[in-house]
Amino acid sequence: MRIISGLYKSRKIVAPKNLPVRPTTDMAKESLFNILNNTYYFDDVSVLDLFAGTGNISYEFASRGTENITCVDQDFGCIKFINKTAEQFDMPINTIKSDVFKFLEKSTLQSTIIFADPPYNFDENLFGKIPELVFKNNMLLPDGVLVVEHSKHTDLSKLTNYSYSKSYGGNMFSFFENE
Repeated sequence: MRIISGLYKSRKIVAPKNLPVRPTTDMAKESLFNILNNTYYFDDVSVLDLFAGTGNISYEFASRGTENITCVDQDFGCIKFINKTAEQFDMPINTIKSDVFKFLEKSTLQSTIIFADPPYNFDENLFGKIPELVFKNNMLLPDGVLVVEHSKHTDLSKLTNYSYSKSYGGNMFSFFENE
């Protein structure tokens, strides 16, 4: 994986092969950041990266100037890798080792952008639980957005606070906003 833009543009980051992850492709990541760049100044936002995996999305935000980034993942290897990479590049990334749903049920953290990249084989009910908990617990700041990455075979358009989706190859991003 590589960082697309910003301070660390073109830097390659190689994750250990034994991590249970499926990093967002460069093409999909670039498209997502083009959408977000039209709405947000990255140095003015706070980011919550759920199911953070390798930290791929968080590194991109950090490279573009975001200074308030929190990554949540339940895998110790993923958290260890994110911490090591963030330290290596001096990136302002905080990590929390936790089951994402337990974190969402208890957290009072509010963010401008919440990005969730759960396993593609999740049941649609589990996908639905993400925006449900985010909005129930008021975790999204008023002008914020929740972005859920999923397979094009998963339809999240009937969920509360759904706004729109964008498809990139086999990847899909569904956007949720405060009503």
